[in-house]
Amino acid sequence: MSLKDYEGIAEPGDLRAIERMASVLAGRKMLHVNSTAAGGGVAELLTRMVPLFKDIGLDVRWEVMQADRPFFEVTKNIHNSLQGRGRPLTREMWDEFARVNRENAGRIDLDADFVVVHDPQPAMFIDYRKRGTWIWRCHIDISSPDRAAWHQLKDIVGKYDGSIFSVANFAQSLPIHQFLIQPTIDPLADKNIHLEDEEVKAVYERLGVPLDKPVLLQVSRFDPFKDPLGVIDAYRLAKKYHDCRLVLAGGTATDDPEGEKVLAEVEERAAGDPDIHILLLPPFSDREVNALQRGADIVLQKSTREGFGLVVAEALWKKKPVIAGDAGGIPLQVIEGVTGFLVHSVEGTAYRIRQLLENPERAERMGEAGREHIRRNFLTTRNIKNYLGIWTALERRDEKVIYI
Repeated sequence: MSLKDYEGIAEPGDLRAIERMASVLAGRKMLHVNSTAAGGGVAELLTRMVPLFKDIGLDVRWEVMQADRPFFEVTKNIHNSLQGRGRPLTREMWDEFARVNRENAGRIDLDADFVVVHDPQPAMFIDYRKRGTWIWRCHIDISSPDRAAWHQLKDIVGKYDGSIFSVANFAQSLPIHQFLIQPTIDPLADKNIHLEDEEVKAVYERLGVPLDKPVLLQVSRFDPFKDPLGVIDAYRLAKKYHDCRLVLAGGTATDDPEGEKVLAEVEERAAGDPDIHILLLPPFSDREVNALQRGADIVLQKSTREGFGLVVAEALWKKKPVIAGDAGGIPLQVIEGVTGFLVHSVEGTAYRIRQLLENPERAERMGEAGREHIRRNFLTTRNIKNYLGIWTALERRDEKVIYI
């Protein structure tokens, strides 16, 4: 992977800024830490970003925590609490959280000039910092957190040099610098590169989904905040007027033990309907997801809480109209009536499905507008530029104007 590969795709100004900042930071050490190597949006981002950081001359490492199911049950509850719907967190849970963080911090080399710790799971690594500038990157929606959970985490996060959130209203009162960076997609990744129609059809055939009628698709973890049960209900309302299929494609992640329970609920709700296809995809099924999105007529993302929702950007990049929940970072991607529709209910989702199935020309226009919106704002080169900008700003924080 090389930055030059993005010439003619990404914004030229972003590429020039990256090259200039990278020349100043060349040879410096960067470290990213998160909780899982596959199955989540953070892992997906880092898989594509780390090679690009290396290409521009940085000494970059990506480290992943080692933990067992009890730890991830605790951190899933922390995650849900920060999104406003978790169970009370006991002292024993926080002790388990601290123990696993301590053990992992002792195992991982934390020596770097710029350290980015992603999400709550490894947040306590800050207690074991050696040197450098440390950033806590929050990818989830904490706009209305459980106050007790946030109070506990705030004491930890306040020790960092800065924090990054995806959306302005996610940010909380903190005694440190705060920045906004939206996640991005890589147009050259297997999940987003162009596929010929023959490959798209072959993937649908292999996965057992006929293309004999319009396809509605939602790609996401089996998570209650993604509302897959509401998607099924909306499909059934729309199906009264338009014969169509629904594909729910998802995977599992090591840091999300709740997924199995939600999957079982989805299977029960879908039972007996041959036009609902539930696909449990293994990790690294990027090309299959690409094909599913390209073969769909409408992409859904009916989230009730959402950090950013990279699958929305992926679908828009493929010129698909998106109907999505008005949550988190989704409104930054779905421009109402232009690149898709924002919805707040099952009935509203079904109504918008009907509108697009009845007006394919409008759906096509939305798809075209969506691709250009993503190209201008949400490609991985923009993310690289933003990280380098924050690093530069924090190291030169006494300067009112920074010339690069």
